[in-house]
Amino acid sequence: MSSSDIFIGETIGTAVLILLGGGVCAAVTLKGSKARNTGWLAIAFGWGFAVMTAVYVSNPLSGAQLNPAVTVALAVKSGDWTNVPTYIAGQMLGAMIGATLVWIAYYGQFHAHLTDEEVLGAPGAQAAPEKAVEAQEPAAGPVLGIFSTGPEIRNAAQNLATEIIGTLVLILAVLTQGLNDKGNGLGVLGGLITALVVAAVGLSLGGPTGYAINPARDLGPRIVHALLPLPNKGGSDWGYAWIPVVGPLIGAALGAGLYNVAFA
Repeated sequence: MSSSDIFIGETIGTAVLILLGGGVCAAVTLKGSKARNTGWLAIAFGWGFAVMTAVYVSNPLSGAQLNPAVTVALAVKSGDWTNVPTYIAGQMLGAMIGATLVWIAYYGQFHAHLTDEEVLGAPGAQAAPEKAVEAQEPAAGPVLGIFSTGPEIRNAAQNLATEIIGTLVLILAVLTQGLNDKGNGLGVLGGLITALVVAAVGLSLGGPTGYAINPARDLGPRIVHALLPLPNKGGSDWGYAWIPVVGPLIGAALGAGLYNVAFA
């Protein structure tokens, strides 16, 4: 496949992934949404279905890697890093497009939520002043979770370990069960398997950090959150942003290394 096919496929596929995944977070979170407060099960299965849909859309063009962690794992497995920058560039652009489309689709709900006095005054909507000063940045805002992940208990070592472990599980499943015949992405059956694994990771390991397990999924939408003209949106929690990037990449390298030792 050509570099243009890879870039276009990853851009479209990752945009679909974030549109549907971020969309379920918006549906559960925002005032004026019919799905508000439906809970973690909806989010976990929503992200799983988002992965499945994105894989089926992008597989013919790029092999549907859709995740820098998967791209790095496949490069470690094969030793071929030629197309890694193209894959990751498409994934980042697609993630930003998908996050923007979520904002457009829920535009009225975002406005209603972020101008509601009850929401803005709720516990956790703004961090304590001393924490904001300590971090030297605005507190994470009330809709940041629609765009990116964040920890329930802020402990860098634990949060990093959680992301590493969750990504390790995902990568082992992809490498052992999910690859297409060319070994450069997910096949049709692999898309379904990976979707179920993502849902399983969300249900079992998503509680501590919100399970990014995908650097583009977290960083691209976080950038969009920082750029969008959302009223009372608060900060984008850049002090935490390195963990859902570094953790999945470490998990990817460990997963691919374990695969090469134990399965190859």
